[in-house]
Amino acid sequence: MSQHVLLVINARHEAAVAMAHQVIEGLHRAGMSVTMTDDDALSLHEIPHGVHVVPSGEQAGDGCQLVVVLGGDGTILRGAELARGGDVALLGINLGHVGFLAEAEPEDLTDVVRAIVEQDWEVESRLALDVTVFQDGKMVAKTWALNEISLEKSVRERMVEVLVEVDARPLSRWGCDGVVCATPTGSTAYAFSAGGPVVWPEVEALVVVPLSAHALFARPLVVSPRSTVALELHGQSPAAVLWADGRRSISVPPKARIEVQRHNQPVRLARLRLAPFTDRLVAKFSLPVQGWRGAR
Repeated sequence: MSQHVLLVINARHEAAVAMAHQVIEGLHRAGMSVTMTDDDALSLHEIPHGVHVVPSGEQAGDGCQLVVVLGGDGTILRGAELARGGDVALLGINLGHVGFLAEAEPEDLTDVVRAIVEQDWEVESRLALDVTVFQDGKMVAKTWALNEISLEKSVRERMVEVLVEVDARPLSRWGCDGVVCATPTGSTAYAFSAGGPVVWPEVEALVVVPLSAHALFARPLVVSPRSTVALELHGQSPAAVLWADGRRSISVPPKARIEVQRHNQPVRLARLRLAPFTDRLVAKFSLPVQGWRGAR
């Protein structure tokens, strides 16, 4: 049985379209099958012979051994949605600015294709979030996230009033622009820009970061991966919007309750090399380390 790969691209990026043809050609030469979603395939203008086209959706990765993404972190997050249904590992080639979720850069393309053909990768499991929205005690919406969920005000002129609860105990009430609940993977994304800590991926935890909160106690929190974090929108608060990974949104009315906990299904990232996270942090953020001499 031949290996089967789902190829996901940022169709708005010209380099992604050109690289897609290279990846498809290299994998076909090795006898591997390539699938693309209908949206991505149409962006190639001419669909290469032998590419299997499927509808976009969580089942797109079914039967695949790997999901390969050409794009930035946003495209990789879309790839995670497509990989999730089949519990498939995800490998990103960075065409964005930071590309924290990506495993390789464009100049590594030849080596990446070789690694895919030879199945020369290891899988790293990353904690994901399970998110449930309740209204009047009834579940009205459910979603998940790899990076974070953010509860944000939907009216610019007014803050939202959020009561934060951890493990069924009230913690504090914040008048704020919103609240971010992040995974360690997402700690370098929205949560980081809001003043949250960077959490090493092997440290399993949930991160809670208030956005511009007017409160005495409004510091980022790091809680147990076994905890449940609840955000209750006060009855006098304006409506808000819940974003999952900045891709999926849910309208949240006053008095709604959002419960966030660890998802029982992690996201699986394919790693070509198991480099220390510190090195990735330094490279992606261009951190100044000149003068370092190492251990004496």
